[in-house]
Amino acid sequence: MAKPFLLCIGHRGAMGHEPENTLRSLRKALALGAKCVEIDVYHVDGRLVVIHDDRLERTTNGAGFVMDQSFAYLRSLDAGLGERIPTLEEVCGLVDGKAGLNIELKGPGTSLPTALVVARLAQAGFDRDAFLVSSFNHRELELMRQADPGIRLGVLAGTHLEQGLGLAERLGAFSVHLPMEAVNRAGVGQAHDNGLMVYAYTVNRASDLARMHAYGVDGVFTNYPERVLERYGQGDGSAWWPGRDDRT
Repeated sequence: MAKPFLLCIGHRGAMGHEPENTLRSLRKALALGAKCVEIDVYHVDGRLVVIHDDRLERTTNGAGFVMDQSFAYLRSLDAGLGERIPTLEEVCGLVDGKAGLNIELKGPGTSLPTALVVARLAQAGFDRDAFLVSSFNHRELELMRQADPGIRLGVLAGTHLEQGLGLAERLGAFSVHLPMEAVNRAGVGQAHDNGLMVYAYTVNRASDLARMHAYGVDGVFTNYPERVLERYGQGDGSAWWPGRDDRT
């Protein structure tokens, strides 16, 4: 009997097992079988670096605001277990052909550099359909759409679903991303009626996974990909980011 569908998106790789947003964490997510992975980027000193917080203290042995530092300083830091803060290009080199990649734009000024990296990688043979670019910064999403009209966009709506749906409609977005606490059956139905996929974060417990599936959510960001994969299928394999017609 086929498993029910629920897309597994490794949150910052597999951060329940390894230091978040590191190549080590991404390798773990891929080894566990995650169909998609998610990372966060800031544009610093002319480079796109993969880190979540705007400060360094929680995830590295450094201090201060990420965007106040030089690229050389950021690369000198330990991001956990001897890992370095990776660049977007390094992450893409690792996941190329293995998983879909959700790039969350964290800092200001990330959209245009990200669009340039995507274009350059696509020229080199990276499958553009593997990319999904998301952000809470809706201005960055607007700029991303202008820079790359064909890229998949995901609107991080927080608890403001109506506002998120309005922006998603204007941008022709692919998905809307909600905290699991804000997910309900009516909201998911409204998003689906607008042609949007719904992804919930951060979902780790079996009971929460079952609730998200019951509400009709299309995918979940999880720190533990294996917990999703042991219970839920990942579509027919024809798309990195399966639409509602790509399911088993």
